[in-house]
Amino acid sequence: MADLLTHVLVPFVLLTPLSWRLSWLSDQWIVLAMAGAAIPDLVKIRIVLDSRVIESLLGVPFSYAPISTLGGVLVVAAAIAVCFGDHARRAYGYIVFGGLTSLVLDGLRVFADGQANFWLSPFVWWRPPTPSLYVTSDPRVTAVAIAAAATVFLADRYRAGFGE
Repeated sequence: MADLLTHVLVPFVLLTPLSWRLSWLSDQWIVLAMAGAAIPDLVKIRIVLDSRVIESLLGVPFSYAPISTLGGVLVVAAAIAVCFGDHARRAYGYIVFGGLTSLVLDGLRVFADGQANFWLSPFVWWRPPTPSLYVTSDPRVTAVAIAAAATVFLADRYRAGFGE
């Protein structure tokens, strides 16, 4: 779950400072991007709900794996964005942004063979090389994400105190 927390905090750290200069980038859209960052991690639902159960309900082969790809993010984001009515296009953009930050972070992880997952599929069937910057279970990654988010949060509150 530390990986999920890191994924959710990154859009906050990236978008909140932008919101200081862009009046149209409000907190509600930042939160939506943070929610979008959780999309690739929906694949972990298989821990609770086996894919064979879904297969038996649907009557067709089913796998959670495509959710953690670019195509999966685009499809799930579209399904969520439909709920936003007149703001669907804007919501879709923020949700996809969050999902992309999550996929990029996953692409920086350590993989035994030096190649990241097929996170660009179905558009590119290629496993890009990974710089192997971190291991998912390393608590230092989460600590850095929390420290960065806390710094941005405090800076945002400090700015709010001065009426900006």
